Amino acid sequence: MDINYELYKVFYHVANTLSFSEASKQLFISQSAVSQSIKVLEKKLNQPLFIRSTKRVQLTPEGEILLKHIEPAMNLIRRGENQLLEANTLGGGQLRIGASDTICRYYLVSYLKEFHRRFPKVHIKVANQTSIACAKLLDSGQVDFCITNYPNSGLSNTQNVRMIREFHDVFVANEEYLHLKGRKIDLGELQDSPILMLDRKSTTSEFLHSLFQRHQLDLVPEIELSSNDLLIDLARIGLGIAFVPDYCVPKNISNLFVLDLNEQIPARHLVVAHNENLPVSQAARQFMNML
Repeated sequence: MDINYELYKVFYHVANTLSFSEASKQLFISQSAVSQSIKVLEKKLNQPLFIRSTKRVQLTPEGEILLKHIEPAMNLIRRGENQLLEANTLGGGQLRIGASDTICRYYLVSYLKEFHRRFPKVHIKVANQTSIACAKLLDSGQVDFCITNYPNSGLSNTQNVRMIREFHDVFVANEEYLHLKGRKIDLGELQDSPILMLDRKSTTSEFLHSLFQRHQLDLVPEIELSSNDLLIDLARIGLGIAFVPDYCVPKNISNLFVLDLNEQIPARHLVVAHNENLPVSQAARQFMNML
């Protein structure tokens, strides 16, 4: 079967935007040309790829399957283009990084500043998602590398992982929980307290649930959010006890204190990971060497 790259390119853009008009703008061709290309591809594959209606466009199950195969291929082509554009000088090209909001704010920003100072012509794109989601972006080739918490259930065997920093998680509370301050407490004592933590799609949630299970304790969070900073703010006003990485806790916290546990909470790490099955661009290699 002959492979028509242009047809699959059109399919990729329509599938990502779920809009024939938006795809036509990205491809600089007419909307009718986009529609005709999709019809030709559907006829070629003898499968419907999109459900069309007056309000929106949706992928069919067959379209979903095709996208899973096309997306990594398109990302690989884009990587190749970027490496050629760099021309061994870093006078251009693109750098795609995956990192969570917390890691970006408390760790990555200073490195982004320094890299931009050294290589101002390299376009930096940061995919700001959870550590688990970033690992999946890496697996599909949508980012050059990611910086994530570790352990991370999203990291696969094809990914090269290097530890770059150790950190500890802590429980923080305000004066409403003064009865817990100044003494060693057991993890079990927290079962009856409102726990504030990141949502279940995060490595932190996986870690804390695993910690409670190892001590044969039940964990039913009071509040689950996607922001460590917001968890600290809620602990500050007394809504509960927040479980957060130690590097997120402000140095001068007059109305917050860190709980002292009898049980030792294992250390976690920040790691940088890249996909061993894909070529690493010069820009990505330069950035990772800075970490």
